[in-house]
Amino acid sequence: MQLQDLLFSQGFGTRRICQGLIQQGHVAIGRLGDAHLCTDPWQTFEVATGFAYVVQSQQWHFWEKAYVMLHKPAGTECSQKPSSWPSIYTLLPSPLRNRPQKSSIQGVQAVGRLDQDTTGLLLLTDDGPLIHRLSSPKHHVPKVYDITTEDPLAQRDLDKLLAGVVLNDSPHAVKAENCELLGERFMRMTLTQGKYHQVKRMLAAVGHLVVGLHRSKMGQLALPEDLLPGEWRIMTEQDLLAAQSST
Repeated sequence: MQLQDLLFSQGFGTRRICQGLIQQGHVAIGRLGDAHLCTDPWQTFEVATGFAYVVQSQQWHFWEKAYVMLHKPAGTECSQKPSSWPSIYTLLPSPLRNRPQKSSIQGVQAVGRLDQDTTGLLLLTDDGPLIHRLSSPKHHVPKVYDITTEDPLAQRDLDKLLAGVVLNDSPHAVKAENCELLGERFMRMTLTQGKYHQVKRMLAAVGHLVVGLHRSKMGQLALPEDLLPGEWRIMTEQDLLAAQSST
């Protein structure tokens, strides 16, 4: 792959912009501290996932498709055009946001949405089939939520959630796959569906107001303890397999 095409494919701008970055001496091949400068936009390299290069003194690797996990902080919206709060996409570097369009996807997109006041594990990718696989209730990918309520919880509340409650947008009951009572006002719930404001509405249906909501797990992928709010990282192959696992 020509170097200008590599940068273009990774979201560094148009081919002309990528040419300029290279010709102006801003691109090196290899790992930071041991990379060699390349000023020829048309120089060809054998490129595979993990191919290392440096742009403007920042280390990058080639990703055929980008897979990102983000610890979503409170006070952010999962929207490219937020209405009231900063967008989660401002937490990502420009190349991830501006990767060239693949099918109908421009840059990485969130796999489902979390409310502005909800925190926790959020996945983003430009892999359309994966977005569908992780979002569709047909694939039964579990999502685990840690919930804090305004008033004390009782086991009977969890029993109702496990049996199923009716929400106001459908006559069909929705139920939790699993529920655990972890404290007087603290519980953990597992869902395989993804309705609008589902957790809050399900708790409201059993008489409780949610005052804290955190997604701790998707599939078998848990939010890493060392990934702080607002931080992101590229997912490993093991992360991807875990996120898609239902057992």
